[in-house]
Amino acid sequence: MSLWATMLGRGGGPGRLSFWRGFWGITAATFKKCDPRAQLRNPVLFIVWLSSVLATVIAIGQVLLGVPHVSGGSSVPGSFTWIIAFCLWLTVLAANLAEALAEGRGRSQATALRTLREGVVAHRVRHYKTDDPDALNSTLDTVDAVDLRPGDVVVLQEGDVVPSDGEVIYGVALVDESAITGESARVIREAGGDRSAMTGGTKVVSDRIVMRVTTTPGETVVDRMIRLAEGAHRQKPPNELALSALLASLSIAFIVPAVTLDAIVKPVAPAVSIPTLIALVGVLIPTEIAALLAVTGIASTYRLLEQNVLVISGHALETAGDITTVLLDKTGTITQGDRQATEFVPLKGIHKQDLIRAAALASIGDPTPEGTSIVKLAEKLGVKLEGPSQGTLIAFSAQTRLSGRDIDEISVRKGAEPSVLAWLKHIGVQQTKSVVDELKVTTTRIAETGATPLVVAEKNGEDARVLGVVNLKDVVKPGVTSRISQLKALGVRTFMVTGDNPVTARAIAGEAGFDDVLGDATPEDKLALITKEQASGHFVAMTGDGTNDAPALAQADIGVAMSSATPAAKEAANFIVMDDDPTKLVEIIDAGRRQMTTRGALTTFNIANDIVRYFTFFPAFFVGVFPGLDKLNILHLHTPASAIISTVIYSVVVIFLLIPMALAGVPYRLADLGRALNRNLLFYGVGGIIVPIIMIKALDMFVALFPGY
Repeated sequence: MSLWATMLGRGGGPGRLSFWRGFWGITAATFKKCDPRAQLRNPVLFIVWLSSVLATVIAIGQVLLGVPHVSGGSSVPGSFTWIIAFCLWLTVLAANLAEALAEGRGRSQATALRTLREGVVAHRVRHYKTDDPDALNSTLDTVDAVDLRPGDVVVLQEGDVVPSDGEVIYGVALVDESAITGESARVIREAGGDRSAMTGGTKVVSDRIVMRVTTTPGETVVDRMIRLAEGAHRQKPPNELALSALLASLSIAFIVPAVTLDAIVKPVAPAVSIPTLIALVGVLIPTEIAALLAVTGIASTYRLLEQNVLVISGHALETAGDITTVLLDKTGTITQGDRQATEFVPLKGIHKQDLIRAAALASIGDPTPEGTSIVKLAEKLGVKLEGPSQGTLIAFSAQTRLSGRDIDEISVRKGAEPSVLAWLKHIGVQQTKSVVDELKVTTTRIAETGATPLVVAEKNGEDARVLGVVNLKDVVKPGVTSRISQLKALGVRTFMVTGDNPVTARAIAGEAGFDDVLGDATPEDKLALITKEQASGHFVAMTGDGTNDAPALAQADIGVAMSSATPAAKEAANFIVMDDDPTKLVEIIDAGRRQMTTRGALTTFNIANDIVRYFTFFPAFFVGVFPGLDKLNILHLHTPASAIISTVIYSVVVIFLLIPMALAGVPYRLADLGRALNRNLLFYGVGGIIVPIIMIKALDMFVALFPGY
């Protein structure tokens, strides 16, 4: 099936109806874009539009006034001006068709996404109270989804459509996200941890949860996807703006000679007709690049949207082609992010029950998967706590890397080994060397298996001690290893960054195939690594999903957040991956490089075309007065009129031929982007000379069959 059929719809039966619906929709969009107000956004195409209007007026005038058909001392047929006008109008249509086809890829998706918002209602809690976390005793108001505001709390039950983006603050539920991600597998969404983010338009298929709205109407992920799919308010990225300005300048440079040519040659040669000069401008200005430049960006954006990647910034998409270093956060991106407690390992002299009780006490009220799994494992082993709500909960922070609980004179902490030892030292209790050595042996043994050791310590009055270690197991996500290999094949250096201890980090990084690893990483460490890589001349991409990842995502040249990421991470990111697959960086980098390569190929092909068109056009201007110019007619074109008409027709046909290439993109297969670009420049440079030679000569032979040519 051709790319054209793919764009318009495919298949028989209902598919055939879809084809014709798509055909007429794209045709209508093409003619709508011919509005001069729309053409003004592209100066080069506006010049072609003006040339078309002028050529049409002159053609009508020649018929009404009976003006002789002569140009540069050579006679031309009466149909000459009409053919030029017709071809210029076809050029305008071809350019607009290319953009309409590119935008058509997202039109059907936008329609489907709109249905996710229609008729959605929410059960909003009138006055949410923390002492009623499940909102069972609260009053619920049924409101339209569009009336929700950030901070509103809603209750979702089985069968409910999620009315807006938000985060789960109570409960756990199975959610169907296929309407957004295309993935049929249900996902678990629960309060706390990395699985609390909810996306509007998804559907709760079991259980009951309480969600806090985090996004204003019109700014949800679905709203962004609709705007992206429709191409509404598309902003040109800097490189595209710069190239558009250059093309406009080149066009003016071609208009000046056309306007002044007759004045210059007047003393020695007859005037060149205005239709011929119009054809000169229409052929030599960079119409192909101007027509297809925006198409490459639109097509790349929609290609990523089909891969469940939401592009927030066009500039970031351009930068993606230059990426040489990638930083991937481990938890929730490289691994499942659902670390489960599997074992309690007490130090010598510590009763295992004391360790279990302290770990569970530190985890009561901890909403993270790690905290809840510790409590469940403790209960499974027969340890139950009295009065779990007593005392003060110490929440985890990226700076302290500790969490726990304080009850009267008892303080319990759990966290990374260095953090726990630092806490003990801070409260004035230095552990003995034998304890530290035993602890290090235990944590290292656990870390070498790829698990995370979580150290537990307790302070009771003036006495404080390390009790032991909790073994937290996590697994690498399926397919991550092969995707890391793909990144390496693109010549990209891969880093894994994590707050886990370095031994665990190295074990998992080795399993996944990373080039390097940064363990015990704080938000400041991530920022420092990105800055260091950028100072070395590298372009850095960073993936993350936590609030503590937001500064690093903002600092990186491109930031990629998961759909389950916190609002802060999404706000800092340039791309949002809807199916939570961090290795979509492969597709993002591929799209950026393909876009860059395609633009380079189109530019080279256009410039090479112009070289050939110079030799078909200029000899035809005055060969009737200066027969010696025929020596420059290297293609041996039949007459001046056939040479000009054949070149004009070719300039239209070539745009139609280049549209599929602009939509699909020019592939590259080399890790070295510079070599890939050079190879394509050579290929399309030589091709840009050979193709017009063959086609213009073939068109000339056909045109010469008609009288007067």
